[in-house]
Amino acid sequence: MALTGRAALIAALASVPVGVWDPSWTGILAVNAPLAVACACDFALAAPVRRLGLSRSGDTSARLGETADVTLTVTNPSGRPLRARLRDAWPPSTWQPGTETAASRHSLTVPAGERRRVTTRLRPTRRGDRHADRVTIRSYGPLGLLTRQGTHRVPWTVRVLPPFTSRKHLPSKLSRLRELDGRTSVLTRGEGTEFDSLREYVPGDDTRSIDWRATARHSSVAVRTWRPERDRHILLVLDTGRTSAGRVGDAPRLDAAMDAALLLASLASRAGDRVDLLAYDRRVRALLQGRTAGDVLPSLVNAMATLEPELVETDARGLTATALRSAPRRSLIVLFTTLDAAPIEEGLLPVLPQLTQRHTVLVASVADPHVSRMARARGHTDAVYEAAAAAQAQSERRNIADQLRRHGVTVVDATPDELPPALADAYLELKSAGRL
Repeated sequence: MALTGRAALIAALASVPVGVWDPSWTGILAVNAPLAVACACDFALAAPVRRLGLSRSGDTSARLGETADVTLTVTNPSGRPLRARLRDAWPPSTWQPGTETAASRHSLTVPAGERRRVTTRLRPTRRGDRHADRVTIRSYGPLGLLTRQGTHRVPWTVRVLPPFTSRKHLPSKLSRLRELDGRTSVLTRGEGTEFDSLREYVPGDDTRSIDWRATARHSSVAVRTWRPERDRHILLVLDTGRTSAGRVGDAPRLDAAMDAALLLASLASRAGDRVDLLAYDRRVRALLQGRTAGDVLPSLVNAMATLEPELVETDARGLTATALRSAPRRSLIVLFTTLDAAPIEEGLLPVLPQLTQRHTVLVASVADPHVSRMARARGHTDAVYEAAAAAQAQSERRNIADQLRRHGVTVVDATPDELPPALADAYLELKSAGRL
């Protein structure tokens, strides 16, 4: 139960003449007694809140940056019409800053025995699951003086998925993949590829490609044509330790790594390769295996949605052991981690030979574009010191990358916008070289 502003305003206005002409308890009672009776009647005529039936429907997922519409159905089983203000509460990260009040509050009128729907439009600002909180309803009587108020819990969850902004690069990478696959250019020949078909020999062809058995059956010399190997295994390993929590621009490094991983997964699945996912810090945070080509991207997006950086040091030995169990045969292991000196030299390098002995390893790291801007800064003393610090940080990253390359690891170090296409190019180069 709550008084409205209208009741307070009437009481205040009615008190003015009492104070001027008859400032006494009798005058106050003469004004407030009828107002109290009107409030009591208004309260009695307001539809009860506790008996209302509420249910939800609508979107259960949305990409980060997009909207999700959740519909709330209000059923009025009483014999009185419902005139109400409704607040549909969600966590703060469900709304853009400053829009929560307008988006979550609704006015509705539900005649007796009927139902009405109101739609709450969500625009989340963070990945993960967003759970609906309480629905608070304030029911007004016909005079709008006194209200009934109650709260209902109507569960609903909206999963906020990674935005996958790098999908804009997918058409160009698929075009290059088709060239490698021989659909838009001459098929390649050489080791590390799969046999595709036979064709007639032309001058300039490698004589090692001649198929002598087929030549014996035909009147012309036949050569084998090849295409990049399919059905390779790719294991995407996301390091979710403390270094993935560092913010680059407006998002954690983990989000930039996810975006690059999704582009690579899309490209690899189109190429006929199998893609698995492992997220690890000190324990397995996500493990996705055995998905078909058509199901791999939705499964990856759904698995990544709830991942958050953990403020713990990543256990490199545990990560390596889990990766080896997840990839029993030769695979391409793409490790999304940092190129900071301490985690690499003390954690990854001692166990790296276990991975490179059996697998092809590619390390993808998110670089901070602010460091590059600092390195170019000049003009005053503080800028020079910042440039020197940035140059030192860049030199340390290059040294770490060189150490990894000496162990046979392919390294891709790029800013969040450049990492997805650079990683896709590195994958295509490995595929064209027959190293997968």
